[in-house]
Parts: sequence; structure tokens; C-alpha cells
Amino acid sequence: MSVFGLDLEIPWATENLGIELRHGASFAASAAEDALPGELSIAALVQPGLRRNPRRAHLLVSTVLGKHLPTDPRIVIGAGNRLGDLVREVLGEREPVVLGFAETATGLGHCVAARIGAGCYLHSTRRQVESATTLTGFEEGHSHATSHLLQPAPADIFVNDLPLVLVDDEISTGDTAIDAVRALHAFAPRSHYVLASLVDMRTAADRAKFEAFAAELGARIDTVCLASGRTELPDGLIEAVTAMPEPELNPMAAQRGSFGRIELTWPADVPEGGRHGILNSDVAAFDIALKAATDEVHSRLDAEFAGRPVIVLGHEELMYLPLRLAAELAESGTPTRFQTTTRSPAYVLDEPGYPLRRGFRFHAPEPDATAQRYLYNAQWTDGETAPVLLVVIDPPADTDELVSPDGLVDVLTASGADVLIAVLPGADPRTLHADRTDEADPGRTYPQALHGPDFGSYAADEVSWLLKDLSGADLEADVAERERRIQAGVAHYAESLPVEYQPDAEYRELFDRVLADSADRLALAVATVAELVVAERGEDIVLVSLARAGTPVGVLMRRWLRSGVGRPSLTVPHYAVSIVRDRGIDAVALDYLAHHHDPSTIVFVDGWTGKGAITRELTEALDAYHAAGGARFNDELVVLADPGNSVRTYGTRDDFLIASACLNSTVSGLVSRTVLNDTLIGPGEFHGAKFYRELADADVSNQLLDAVTAAFEGIRDQVPAAVAAIRDSDRTPDWSGWASVERVRAEYGVATVNFVKPGVGETTRVLLRRVPWRVLVREADAPEHAHIRLLAAARNVPVEVVPDLAYSCMGLIKELDQ
Repeated sequence: MSVFGLDLEIPWATENLGIELRHGASFAASAAEDALPGELSIAALVQPGLRRNPRRAHLLVSTVLGKHLPTDPRIVIGAGNRLGDLVREVLGEREPVVLGFAETATGLGHCVAARIGAGCYLHSTRRQVESATTLTGFEEGHSHATSHLLQPAPADIFVNDLPLVLVDDEISTGDTAIDAVRALHAFAPRSHYVLASLVDMRTAADRAKFEAFAAELGARIDTVCLASGRTELPDGLIEAVTAMPEPELNPMAAQRGSFGRIELTWPADVPEGGRHGILNSDVAAFDIALKAATDEVHSRLDAEFAGRPVIVLGHEELMYLPLRLAAELAESGTPTRFQTTTRSPAYVLDEPGYPLRRGFRFHAPEPDATAQRYLYNAQWTDGETAPVLLVVIDPPADTDELVSPDGLVDVLTASGADVLIAVLPGADPRTLHADRTDEADPGRTYPQALHGPDFGSYAADEVSWLLKDLSGADLEADVAERERRIQAGVAHYAESLPVEYQPDAEYRELFDRVLADSADRLALAVATVAELVVAERGEDIVLVSLARAGTPVGVLMRRWLRSGVGRPSLTVPHYAVSIVRDRGIDAVALDYLAHHHDPSTIVFVDGWTGKGAITRELTEALDAYHAAGGARFNDELVVLADPGNSVRTYGTRDDFLIASACLNSTVSGLVSRTVLNDTLIGPGEFHGAKFYRELADADVSNQLLDAVTAAFEGIRDQVPAAVAAIRDSDRTPDWSGWASVERVRAEYGVATVNFVKPGVGETTRVLLRRVPWRVLVREADAPEHAHIRLLAAARNVPVEVVPDLAYSCMGLIKELDQ
């Protein structure tokens, strides 16, 4: 029997090694009209191959996928269509999101999505794209390349509660699907999942495990496939395959083949595949662009290789567009087959009945010095006709390695093949993000960001303030009267501003000494937290400081990344936004950020943690914003110092004096704390703040920045060890700071934890802008408390020594008679 050009009488691996593929059932979609026969058996869909892998020695080689075997592209599309029809029968009329698994099922998943008109198709990727942000990911246990990354642009096209269809070429045990669904459900829960595959080879035990997982998850999980069956493996298979001789790869011909290239045109705003998501609204533009690209290829083939058959080769995850191009060529009358390169090392054996008759191994064209890539067969089934190999690649693969010795072009032409490289410019995910955000919210206008020197004393490129300028408003109130109204519950602290306390000359001199003494320590903490963020979130990040304590830290992190000291220079955007305890984060500012950037790139930054109230406030506020229909932002708060032990990403957990905590606006760009007042802030407006121009003579904001920046060079060699120490430690927040505050509140009879301000920074704030009751210190004469002792003396606040205090100091706010 021959199916799709492959002899299926007795597979070599069955006859010689005892690998049996048993058929279970076939599933034909009623609406399917394609190039496949009506009923498909396991033997018609997959053939047993081999791989030298200590975890899994067998390989199911699909006859309809176009991965390892050159396949009629119409058959590949037909298999995807049939699978899509099965998915549609399960979903009914509900619109889903479709996710294809890299690398094997990226084209298959796209076929399914196109067949059912999915609102969005995304495939996982193993490529780190500098201009894209990885939203989340999952692991694949048995694979040669385990990490699956998701990089939608923007994140919202994937993060929603629509049914999710996961497409893979096969289900062997279901473990990969379970791991994927578990990770995705934890990130963005859904009530319905559909797992679609060409073949389902799970055992009864595997199916029971899958059903138990669905029950545990509390979600509906359906599975559909073209055929089901089981794989029976003999004992000792791994050892038997390991003992087989080394395969012969990279065949050589007496005469080297030719090599040419063609630059295809492709619109910058049309996704060429699903790596960053393709929407149903993109389909028409994709088809138009595909037709133009096909015409270019057809003209080149007619000019140089008239009458020759063609094998169109996709490159790894770039499968769907080359597949569609191959189908267009086939429909025009050109004998055409389709397949792709792969990361998977399979065993090659030139024996009848074995599907992988010849193979090529070559250096990865993408920047990856140690990686090998593979291609199998790449020849016409009659063994006599010499096809042209049309290799379709995107820009990251268009490198010197592509044409270097042992590169893809070298090994293919050495086999005698004529190779034509077609370079396809890919869409920039940043452009896709911006265009899709505009389409989702046409006509909306946003407030303008503020910049120095018109607002604040920081340079314009240091920070964009997402605030409303309230400099002309009369917002300051007597500190005691303001405190009384806040404590009585008739006013919120964010509705007004305290009169800015200006310390005397002695205190200002103390600030200068503190800054000089702590610049190196501050610089190391800044560099450490900045490098941690880049290591874990990638280089495509946007720093968003929580005004105002976070703003100097955000500026310094940006300076470190840009400095080129100890690392390649990286320029990142930096904004400052308002967050208000009990009122949440500025939703208009979040709208602005989601409009201009991928929400998954946003990194929220603050100066330090006290008891961790803002950490909790940020999470609750972002959850509420998303629940109200806004984008999903990552709620991880990044801080310079985490004495409260309430965040995972920090520069230090020491409770030490951060110079920017010593003063108010004069160390924070001359910007007040933020204001949320309904009489001044209308719908669609940012929270507000004042610019204290009149305090310019006392401004030391840039003095602090410059002093810490000057220390970068001196601490550069300490940064790798500091980063490694934090990454290797247990960074799980234990909220010990909050617990210690509760103990102090109870011991001193304080009405609420809001009146207990732990740590050097928070204690300083109490003395500068609240009505302090007393200060608790762990040591009577600690050098880092010199400024606190000065402020306490100036305001007649008692300082009490508490040797077992969890923080180095705490400030207690006075409860006023109401």
C-alpha cells in the first residue's frame, strides 16, 4: 500500500526493531473537503522513526505535516482543515484563540486557526526576539528544546477568557499538554480548552491522568484528532538505537549545486506568521501580500529553473507562509512539495520502509554558536528528478552563518542541489502592538506626558511624568490640621498636600555627607536590581516608577542600563505614575501605557518597601484594572531596598539610608507627592502633582543622580556577584516586615498599622510630612540615623531605643483628638 507517496507495507522500524503503531479509531469531520481520503488510519498518518535520545528513542514521522517528509502542500493544508472542522464541531459558534506548539505544529496550528476563523492565532516560539517581550511560557519535558515562549503583540490579543485551542502534531502521553495548560491557566485562567492533534497515542492510563487533571483544574478540556491509536515499544529500544552505527549525514555530489537569493516584499504591518500573533482582521492583508510574494518567486523560478519541480523549505517555526506559498505554486501547475528544517536530531537510515532516508546537519543561521539544525530527505519521491530547493527564511536567519562552511546553503549545494534563498522581511512586533492598540481604541485621545524643565527639574529624557500639572492650585494645608482631617475620615491624604518642610543648613550638610558616604552602596543596589530585571524580563522593558519615591530610582536604573558600564548600553523608556493607598493606581496612566507599549514590558519601580502596603496595593489595583476590561500588567514590584521582605526583585534587603529619603521634593525633581482630588482631576485626566519652581535654589535632585552615576564605574566588578547572590537565594517574600509592624502596633496601642512606618525611609517621611508621635530605633547612635535624630530634635519628637526592633528604626504617627 502507498499513501501520500510513501510505501506503508511494513515499516522498517516495525520489522527490525519491533516498534508497533496500533490503530484505534478514525475521526472524519463532516465538512472536510480536502486532498485526503475519507478515513485515515494511524498507519496512513504516521510512520515509526528513530532518534538517539536517552528519554525517547522513537519518533512518529507524520505523512501529512510536511516536516520531515516532502509533502504535497495541499495535503498538509487539508489535514489542518480537517482538524479545524473537528475543533469547530466541539466549539460550536464560539470564537476561540488558537495556540500552535513550536516548532512542529506552528503551521498546523495556523491552518486550524484559518479554517475556523479564530479571532487570534499565536504559536509558541523558541526564539528570543529582542524587539518582542515574552509574556509567559511553559516547558516540554521530553523534547530536545524544552522552553516554549509566548510573545503576543500586544499581550491582550492572547490574555482573555475566550476558549483556547492548543494544536500539536501528536499527543503521545499528554504530559506536554498538561504542563502547557497548567502554566497557561495559572497565568490567564479560562473555562474551556480544546487540545487538537493529528494523532492521539495516549494509553488508558494517560487518558485517566488527563481526566483527573481536568477535574483538578475545574475547566472543560476536550480533545480531537484525526485518528487515535497506541505505540508499542519493545524492551531495550533505547539501548538498541544507541548501539546502531552513526548515521551518514550531509551527502556529497560530484558537482556542487547553484545558489541564488531573492528579496521578497512584505508589508511591515502584516504579520508573516503567528510568532507575535495574527488576528482574523489580518487575514485579508496576509493573503494579498502572499499573492504578491508568490508572483515574485514564480517569476524567478520561470527565469532560472523553468519546468523544474520545487521543494519549498520553511525554516523551523516559519512554516505557514512557506506552506501557503508552496500551495500557490502547486495550484499554478508547478510540481511542488513542502517541508521544513528542524531542531530535532533524528536517526537517518537509507533503507526501504524507513521514512528518514537521508539527512543534513548544519550550523544554525541565527546567532547561536553551539546549535545544530537538521533537514531530512529534501528530495523528490521518484529519486530521479532533481528539484530546486526554495528556502524561505526571515531576517534573523539571514546571517553569515547561513552561507558559511557547514551552513545550510553549503551542505545543500554540496549535495548537488540548486538552492534559492527567499528572504522574507518580518513584521516588527512593536509596530504590530502600536497598530493593534490603535485599532482597538480608535479616536481616543490621551493626556500629554509632562517633562522637565517645564515640569520638574529632571532632564526631559530622564522621565516622562504621567501627571496633571497642579502647580497653580492651592493644595497645601497646615500639617496638624491636615492630619486631623485625615484621621477623622473626612479627608483622604491624597486630596491635599502637606506644607513642604525645609530642613535647616545643618541638616542639608548632613544630606551631603550621607550622599557621599552611601553613593557606592546606592550605585551597587541600583545596578543589581537593574541587571536582575533585564535578566528575568529581557531587554525590551519600560520602567514605570511609582511617583515620587520611585522616580529617582527609575532614573538611576535607566542611567545604569544606558551607561555601558559593565554591560552593553541599553536605552529604555521611563515614566512616573501615581499610586494612592486605598484608591489604587492611576487608571488613565495605565491606559496611556497600554496604548504606547506592550503591557507585558512594563516594570513597576519603587524606592523601598516598608511593611509592604504598596506591594499589595499595586497587585490589587492592577487586578481591578484588568477585571474592568483593561490590559493585564505584570504586578511584580521592583524596589531598590526591600527591608519589608515583600517583593522578589530588589537591589538589597538591608534597611539602610537611601539618600533620596532624606528630603521631599528637593530630592525628587521638585515634584510634590501625587494628588487625587475630584475637584481638580476630571474623567480622562492623570492624577496630579505640583512643580515647586520656587524651591530651585534648594534642589539637590540632580546632585543625587550625578553622585550615584559617578560611582557606577567603581562598583562594576561587584555587580555580577551581587546579582548571582540574589538569584541563587530564596527570594520568596515572607512579609516579615508586616508582622513586625503588627507587633509594634499592638505593643504601643496604635489604632492602625497605617500609623506605624517601618524603616529608615518611612521614618524620615513621618518626620518630614506627618505629625510624628515618637521614633523607635534599634541603636541609640547608629550613624545612618543621624538625620533622623536631627529631624526628631527639631520637631520635639522623642526617640526610644528598642534593641530587638525588626527594622533599624520605625516612625509612629501621632493620633490626634478628633
